[in-house]
Amino acid sequence: MNDNIKITKQEDAKGGRYSALADGHEAEMTFSRTSPRLVIVDHTAVPEALRGKGVGQALALHAVEDARQGGWKIIPLCPFMRAQSLRHEDWADVIQQR
Repeated sequence: MNDNIKITKQEDAKGGRYSALADGHEAEMTFSRTSPRLVIVDHTAVPEALRGKGVGQALALHAVEDARQGGWKIIPLCPFMRAQSLRHEDWADVIQQR
């Protein structure tokens, strides 16, 4: 994974986004909060310049770690997050498949 990835989070009562800055480009993962204990990850966008560098994976892992710390579950509606959640059985504690 790229050690030069800086991830930040913006959030309000309805949802938010994680943004990752790497090599002068920005990727994002957005989510909607359906309740204090449940978020839906609905979109991940990684620019072509960052593809294959672990940026999407870093965003997904950050969301999982955030859910663990916050005590909520993630519904992976976004196709990328869904694919990642199916590959990582160790995320089952915070992933709620539909």
